[in-house]
Amino acid sequence: MPLHESEAIVLQRYTLGEADRLVSFLSRTMGRMRGVAAGARKPKSRFGSTLEKLSHIRIWFFERETRDLVRISQCELIESFLDAFRDYASSVAFALLAEITDAVLPEREASDANFRLLLLSAQTIKRTGKPELPLAYFALWTVKLGGWLPPFDRCGRCGQALLEGAPAYFAPGASAIACGKCRKPGMRVISPAALVLARKMLTERLDRLSADAAPDSSGSRAAGELTDVMLDVIEHQIDRKLKSRELLESPA
Repeated sequence: MPLHESEAIVLQRYTLGEADRLVSFLSRTMGRMRGVAAGARKPKSRFGSTLEKLSHIRIWFFERETRDLVRISQCELIESFLDAFRDYASSVAFALLAEITDAVLPEREASDANFRLLLLSAQTIKRTGKPELPLAYFALWTVKLGGWLPPFDRCGRCGQALLEGAPAYFAPGASAIACGKCRKPGMRVISPAALVLARKMLTERLDRLSADAAPDSSGSRAAGELTDVMLDVIEHQIDRKLKSRELLESPA
Protein backbone atom coordinates (compact mmCIF):
# COMPACT_ATOMS: atom_id res chain seq x y z
CA MET A 1 0.00 0.00 0.00
CA PRO A 2 2.03 3.00 -1.22
CA LEU A 3 1.56 6.32 0.58
CA HIS A 4 0.88 9.32 -1.68
CA GLU A 5 1.13 13.02 -0.85
CA SER A 6 -0.58 15.66 -2.98
CA GLU A 7 -2.06 19.13 -3.07
CA ALA A 8 -5.83 18.72 -3.38
CA ILE A 9 -9.24 20.41 -3.29
CA VAL A 10 -12.22 18.78 -1.58
CA LEU A 11 -15.16 18.42 -3.97
CA GLN A 12 -17.82 16.47 -2.07
CA ARG A 13 -18.13 14.68 1.24
CA TYR A 14 -20.67 12.14 2.43
CA THR A 15 -21.56 10.39 5.66
CA LEU A 16 -20.18 6.86 5.83
CA GLY A 17 -21.08 4.57 8.72
CA GLU A 18 -21.21 5.98 12.22
CA ALA A 19 -17.99 7.98 12.26
CA ASP A 20 -16.37 8.03 8.82
CA ARG A 21 -16.61 10.21 5.73
CA LEU A 22 -16.49 9.35 2.04
CA VAL A 23 -14.62 12.18 0.31
CA SER A 24 -14.31 13.10 -3.36
CA PHE A 25 -11.26 15.26 -3.97
CA LEU A 26 -9.25 16.64 -6.86
CA SER A 27 -5.59 15.78 -6.51
CA ARG A 28 -3.27 18.07 -8.43
CA THR A 29 -0.99 15.19 -9.39
CA MET A 30 -3.40 12.25 -9.66
CA GLY A 31 -6.75 13.73 -10.71
CA ARG A 32 -10.21 13.19 -9.21
CA MET A 33 -10.23 10.52 -6.53
CA ARG A 34 -12.47 9.13 -3.80
CA GLY A 35 -11.36 8.03 -0.38
CA VAL A 36 -12.43 7.15 3.14
CA ALA A 37 -11.45 9.34 6.06
CA ALA A 38 -11.84 7.03 9.05
CA GLY A 39 -13.16 8.74 12.18
CA ALA A 40 -13.60 12.08 10.41
CA ARG A 41 -17.03 12.66 12.00
CA LYS A 42 -15.84 12.20 15.56
CA PRO A 43 -15.82 15.36 17.73
CA LYS A 44 -12.06 15.24 18.18
CA SER A 45 -11.17 13.97 14.71
CA ARG A 46 -7.62 14.51 13.55
CA PHE A 47 -9.01 15.89 10.29
CA GLY A 48 -10.64 18.91 11.95
CA SER A 49 -12.12 21.24 9.31
CA THR A 50 -9.81 20.12 6.51
CA LEU A 51 -12.53 18.12 4.74
CA GLU A 52 -15.02 20.96 4.31
CA LYS A 53 -16.17 21.48 0.71
CA LEU A 54 -13.59 23.27 -1.49
CA SER A 55 -10.93 23.23 1.23
CA HIS A 56 -7.51 23.58 -0.38
CA ILE A 57 -5.40 21.00 1.39
CA ARG A 58 -2.32 18.86 1.38
CA ILE A 59 -3.45 15.25 1.63
CA TRP A 60 -1.78 11.95 2.42
CA PHE A 61 -3.50 8.73 1.38
CA PHE A 62 -2.90 5.04 0.78
CA GLU A 63 -3.90 3.18 -2.37
CA ARG A 64 -5.06 -0.40 -2.20
CA GLU A 65 -4.78 -2.50 -5.36
CA THR A 66 -8.09 -4.31 -5.03
CA ARG A 67 -10.22 -1.28 -4.04
CA ASP A 68 -11.36 1.84 -5.83
CA LEU A 69 -11.39 3.95 -2.66
CA VAL A 70 -8.15 5.20 -1.17
CA ARG A 71 -7.63 5.50 2.59
CA ILE A 72 -7.04 9.08 3.68
CA SER A 73 -4.55 9.16 6.54
CA GLN A 74 -3.86 12.87 7.07
CA CYS A 75 -4.78 16.35 5.77
CA GLU A 76 -3.19 19.76 6.27
CA LEU A 77 -5.25 22.88 5.54
CA ILE A 78 -3.77 25.35 3.04
CA GLU A 79 -6.83 27.57 2.52
CA SER A 80 -10.39 27.42 3.84
CA PHE A 81 -13.53 28.77 2.15
CA LEU A 82 -15.79 28.10 5.12
CA ASP A 83 -16.41 31.76 5.99
CA ALA A 84 -17.26 32.63 2.36
CA PHE A 85 -19.96 29.92 2.37
CA ARG A 86 -21.98 32.10 4.74
CA ASP A 87 -22.94 34.34 1.81
CA TYR A 88 -25.83 32.66 -0.04
CA ALA A 89 -24.82 33.68 -3.59
CA SER A 90 -21.22 32.65 -3.00
CA SER A 91 -22.28 29.33 -1.45
CA VAL A 92 -24.40 28.49 -4.51
CA ALA A 93 -21.49 29.33 -6.82
CA PHE A 94 -19.13 27.20 -4.70
CA ALA A 95 -21.59 24.30 -4.87
CA LEU A 96 -21.65 24.57 -8.67
CA LEU A 97 -17.85 24.69 -8.91
CA ALA A 98 -17.57 21.52 -6.87
CA GLU A 99 -20.43 19.64 -8.54
CA ILE A 100 -19.29 20.47 -12.07
CA THR A 101 -15.69 19.45 -11.40
CA ASP A 102 -16.85 16.22 -9.79
CA ALA A 103 -19.11 15.49 -12.78
CA VAL A 104 -16.93 16.35 -15.78
CA LEU A 105 -13.51 15.02 -14.80
CA PRO A 106 -12.76 11.30 -15.14
CA GLU A 107 -11.27 9.49 -12.16
CA ARG A 108 -7.51 9.33 -11.74
CA GLU A 109 -6.58 11.51 -14.71
CA ALA A 110 -4.46 14.45 -13.62
CA SER A 111 -5.49 17.85 -15.00
CA ASP A 112 -3.44 20.72 -13.67
CA ALA A 113 -5.43 23.18 -15.81
CA ASN A 114 -8.73 22.17 -14.19
CA PHE A 115 -7.14 22.26 -10.74
CA ARG A 116 -5.85 25.80 -11.29
CA LEU A 117 -9.19 26.89 -12.78
CA LEU A 118 -11.14 25.59 -9.79
CA LEU A 119 -8.80 27.14 -7.23
CA LEU A 120 -8.60 30.53 -8.98
CA SER A 121 -12.39 30.72 -9.40
CA ALA A 122 -13.04 29.85 -5.75
CA GLN A 123 -10.40 32.30 -4.52
CA THR A 124 -11.85 35.10 -6.63
CA ILE A 125 -15.36 34.52 -5.28
CA LYS A 126 -13.97 34.47 -1.75
CA ARG A 127 -11.98 37.67 -2.27
CA THR A 128 -14.62 39.73 -4.06
CA GLY A 129 -17.89 38.34 -2.69
CA LYS A 130 -19.25 38.69 -6.25
CA PRO A 131 -19.71 35.26 -7.84
CA GLU A 132 -21.24 36.21 -11.21
CA LEU A 133 -18.02 36.82 -13.16
CA PRO A 134 -15.95 33.98 -11.63
CA LEU A 135 -18.76 31.49 -12.17
CA ALA A 136 -19.12 32.47 -15.83
CA TYR A 137 -15.35 32.24 -16.28
CA PHE A 138 -15.26 28.82 -14.64
CA ALA A 139 -18.15 27.46 -16.72
CA LEU A 140 -16.70 28.81 -19.97
CA TRP A 141 -13.23 27.40 -19.33
CA THR A 142 -14.62 24.06 -18.17
CA VAL A 143 -16.36 23.77 -21.53
CA LYS A 144 -13.18 24.93 -23.29
CA LEU A 145 -10.94 22.43 -21.48
CA GLY A 146 -13.47 19.68 -22.17
CA GLY A 147 -13.14 20.32 -25.91
CA TRP A 148 -16.80 21.32 -26.27
CA LEU A 149 -16.44 25.03 -27.04
CA PRO A 150 -16.83 26.21 -30.65
CA PRO A 151 -15.04 29.30 -32.02
CA PHE A 152 -16.81 32.53 -31.06
CA ASP A 153 -15.62 34.70 -33.95
CA ARG A 154 -17.45 33.26 -36.97
CA CYS A 155 -20.48 31.27 -38.02
CA GLY A 156 -19.75 27.55 -38.11
CA ARG A 157 -22.19 27.02 -40.95
CA CYS A 158 -21.49 29.69 -43.54
CA GLY A 159 -18.01 30.63 -42.30
CA GLN A 160 -18.74 34.34 -42.21
CA ALA A 161 -17.27 36.44 -39.41
CA LEU A 162 -19.88 37.48 -36.86
CA LEU A 163 -20.78 41.13 -37.18
CA GLU A 164 -19.84 43.36 -34.27
CA GLY A 165 -22.88 44.01 -32.12
CA ALA A 166 -24.84 41.10 -33.62
CA PRO A 167 -26.07 38.15 -31.56
CA ALA A 168 -25.12 34.53 -32.26
CA TYR A 169 -27.10 31.33 -31.85
CA PHE A 170 -26.08 28.10 -30.20
CA ALA A 171 -27.43 24.67 -29.27
CA PRO A 172 -25.89 22.76 -26.34
CA GLY A 173 -24.98 19.76 -28.47
CA ALA A 174 -23.74 21.77 -31.45
CA SER A 175 -20.09 22.00 -32.47
CA ALA A 176 -20.45 25.55 -33.81
CA ILE A 177 -22.34 28.77 -33.28
CA ALA A 178 -24.50 30.24 -36.02
CA CYS A 179 -25.22 33.70 -37.34
CA GLY A 180 -28.74 35.05 -37.76
CA LYS A 181 -29.01 33.79 -41.34
CA CYS A 182 -27.98 30.25 -40.40
CA ARG A 183 -30.02 30.02 -37.22
CA LYS A 184 -32.10 26.88 -36.81
CA PRO A 185 -35.19 26.34 -34.66
CA GLY A 186 -34.38 25.47 -31.06
CA MET A 187 -31.12 27.38 -30.92
CA ARG A 188 -30.76 29.85 -28.06
CA VAL A 189 -29.54 33.38 -28.54
CA ILE A 190 -26.21 34.62 -27.19
CA SER A 191 -26.30 38.41 -26.87
CA PRO A 192 -23.52 40.65 -28.20
CA ALA A 193 -22.55 41.57 -24.62
CA ALA A 194 -22.17 37.90 -23.64
CA LEU A 195 -20.11 37.22 -26.78
CA VAL A 196 -17.77 40.12 -25.99
CA LEU A 197 -17.37 38.88 -22.43
CA ALA A 198 -16.66 35.31 -23.58
CA ARG A 199 -13.97 36.45 -26.01
CA LYS A 200 -12.36 38.53 -23.29
CA MET A 201 -12.43 35.65 -20.83
CA LEU A 202 -10.64 33.41 -23.31
CA THR A 203 -7.70 35.81 -23.54
CA GLU A 204 -7.38 37.27 -20.02
CA ARG A 205 -6.90 35.84 -16.55
CA LEU A 206 -9.80 35.95 -14.15
CA ASP A 207 -8.01 38.11 -11.58
CA ARG A 208 -7.36 40.74 -14.24
CA LEU A 209 -10.97 40.60 -15.43
CA SER A 210 -12.27 40.95 -11.88
CA ALA A 211 -10.10 44.01 -11.27
CA ASP A 212 -11.29 45.68 -14.47
CA ALA A 213 -14.94 44.67 -14.23
CA ALA A 214 -17.44 47.51 -13.96
CA PRO A 215 -19.85 47.02 -11.04
CA ASP A 216 -23.00 47.50 -13.10
CA SER A 217 -26.06 45.42 -13.81
CA SER A 218 -25.24 45.00 -17.52
CA GLY A 219 -21.98 43.20 -16.72
CA SER A 220 -23.78 40.91 -14.28
CA ARG A 221 -26.47 40.15 -16.87
CA ALA A 222 -23.87 39.24 -19.50
CA ALA A 223 -22.02 37.00 -17.03
CA GLY A 224 -25.27 35.36 -15.96
CA GLU A 225 -26.28 34.73 -19.55
CA LEU A 226 -22.89 33.23 -20.40
CA THR A 227 -23.07 30.98 -17.34
CA ASP A 228 -26.54 29.82 -18.35
CA VAL A 229 -25.40 28.91 -21.87
CA MET A 230 -22.30 27.07 -20.64
CA LEU A 231 -24.27 25.15 -18.01
CA ASP A 232 -26.57 23.96 -20.79
CA VAL A 233 -23.51 22.60 -22.60
CA ILE A 234 -22.14 20.93 -19.47
CA GLU A 235 -25.49 19.28 -18.69
CA HIS A 236 -25.69 18.03 -22.27
CA GLN A 237 -22.22 16.48 -21.98
CA ILE A 238 -22.77 14.79 -18.61
CA ASP A 239 -26.32 13.81 -19.62
CA ARG A 240 -27.99 14.97 -16.42
CA LYS A 241 -29.15 18.09 -14.60
CA LEU A 242 -26.87 19.83 -12.14
CA LYS A 243 -28.52 19.83 -8.71
CA SER A 244 -26.84 23.08 -7.68
CA ARG A 245 -28.21 24.86 -10.74
CA GLU A 246 -31.67 24.77 -9.23
CA LEU A 247 -30.37 26.91 -6.36
CA LEU A 248 -28.78 29.34 -8.81
CA GLU A 249 -32.08 29.82 -10.62
CA SER A 250 -34.25 30.17 -7.51
CA PRO A 251 -34.47 33.30 -5.34
CA ALA A 252 -32.47 33.44 -2.12
